Amino acid sequence: MKTVKIVGVPEHFNLPWHLCIENGEFDEVGIDLQWTDVPEGTGKMCQMLKENEADISILLTEGVIKDIAAGNDCSIVQVFVESPLIWGIHVDAKSNFKQLSDLEGKKAAISRLGSGSHLMSFINAQNQNWDTKTLPFEVVNNIDGAVESLSSGKADYFMWERFTTKPLVDQGTFRRIADCPTPWPCFVIAVRNEFLLNNESTVELILEIINNTTIEFKEIPSIDRTLASRYNQKLEDIQEWLRLTRWSQKQLDKNTFNLVQNKLFDLNLIENKISYEKAIK
Repeated sequence: MKTVKIVGVPEHFNLPWHLCIENGEFDEVGIDLQWTDVPEGTGKMCQMLKENEADISILLTEGVIKDIAAGNDCSIVQVFVESPLIWGIHVDAKSNFKQLSDLEGKKAAISRLGSGSHLMSFINAQNQNWDTKTLPFEVVNNIDGAVESLSSGKADYFMWERFTTKPLVDQGTFRRIADCPTPWPCFVIAVRNEFLLNNESTVELILEIINNTTIEFKEIPSIDRTLASRYNQKLEDIQEWLRLTRWSQKQLDKNTFNLVQNKLFDLNLIENKISYEKAIK
């Protein structure tokens, strides 16, 4: 049995992995796929790849491209979710912020430097023609830290995946004042290069199994109810999310890679550009 350490966020996007693991599909081909939830998100998962704490990670496209450009010795082997990630822009429900323009110059809560919530704060600021050179941040580690930070006034707004954060909006903890979709596919599968070099056939087998599931994922009977139950979501919210979400079984193309990297470079989030061939295997 080949042990493989894989990490991802504890969100509905990753249910296909859990179903494959629970159904014993990896076990059947001699792979002990050990999944770890990482609520801190992409920045933490990049660190885990770098420190050999994970072999494979399901993480945000812009986050891993930024980290590979900074020297992380890993590669993107496939797009996992082709559709954009819809980032909700949230404020404390009792705050006086009513519209997006109220947040110019205000402090964003982010999970960590280099995380999706950090990078997308720059994308949002650029979209609004705000000064991206002086954005203030408060590192909060995860969504629970964001709740504390916004309620205490340490930070003013928090960007996180819209549907994951929806229960906090429904409870009256957060108020969502806008959305900010990524202009590219949201999740990719990245692998440590050392692991990939020595286990190429294992990685190919893992991709084949997960792709067979994602192709037919939306057709699984009552999958909307399963998702709603497992991820504490309202059924109508999950049904809308399923309608908007498209999984992928293909590699990230060069034009999309260049789009992401050029945006990171323009925002001074990476110092040097890298070749497509360096990041994509």
